[in-house]
Amino acid sequence: MIKNMLVAIDGSPKSFEAFDFALDMAAACNAAPLIHLLAVVQPPESLYLVETDSLVDSASKQFEAVLKGLAEKAKAKNIAVRTVVTVGHPAERIVKFASEKNCDLIVVGHTGKSMLGGLLLGSVSRRVAAEAPCSVVIVK
Repeated sequence: MIKNMLVAIDGSPKSFEAFDFALDMAAACNAAPLIHLLAVVQPPESLYLVETDSLVDSASKQFEAVLKGLAEKAKAKNIAVRTVVTVGHPAERIVKFASEKNCDLIVVGHTGKSMLGGLLLGSVSRRVAAEAPCSVVIVK
């Protein structure tokens, strides 16, 4: 039985498909699991700390708005959602979060681009599948 589900969101169409897949899966359960929506802001490598901080702050705010909209969609279906925006390497943060929250399942999109324009899911989804403490669904 799935009690805690983690969905990684990067703002790409595939990550939204992963979210829809998770909603459908949760709705099919007798006792809908808690869905954690996680967005990871990967800071660009930059020599200018102030510029990097500004980009990370901007991306974090964008992700917060995206996650809020997704949470409202889940709430309309009576599915509990918690949203988190964090900073770091996406695969590492996803695996760590899943471990800390005792997630039973991670749902990610196959490939996507982050809001900062960097690759988030693709190689990340493969790494998450290899290192996750639980089962992983990669939505294609």
